Amino acid sequence: MQREQKIEFRYDTQLLLDVYGADDDECDDLVDEIRDHIMDNFKGDSLIVAGDTGEDEVGGEKATIKLHYHTNEPWQTLEYCRTLGEVYDIVVEDMERQSEGLHG
Repeated sequence: MQREQKIEFRYDTQLLLDVYGADDDECDDLVDEIRDHIMDNFKGDSLIVAGDTGEDEVGGEKATIKLHYHTNEPWQTLEYCRTLGEVYDIVVEDMERQSEGLHG
């Protein structure tokens, strides 16, 4: 019988972040800033931060950032991102429960 391997970083954390008024250059800087802040301040792995710009609902510019991160403290990531803009489409899945065949 093979022993189950414990997952080091349990929660798969995903979100979208809108930052209004950000152009292409600001979006690129924001992606770097978010990546650096998370890597320097939070414990986790499998970090992906990507962004693109487009128009908001009233014709202004906005940056939309997609974040994916495995951590044991997803609330830290959510709290930090909330300081930058509007956070939505939040998904936090318990990968340990999923590996045991339970709903995440």
